[in-house]
Amino acid sequence: MEEKFAQIRAILALAEDDMTKFLEKGNKTAGTRLRKNLQQVRELSQDIRKEVLEKRK
Repeated sequence: MEEKFAQIRAILALAEDDMTKFLEKGNKTAGTRLRKNLQQVRELSQDIRKEVLEKRK
């Protein structure tokens, strides 16, 4: 679980740069990368949620 959380942090660090490029410069490719990174965060978050529920039982 900790490894997945670390992956989320790393992905968000990359996504921050892409968000800046997209918002300030209008870089459409950066917007695509941002969406892809956020999807990965969503998937990892879902995995962590499942693990937490399993440990609660």
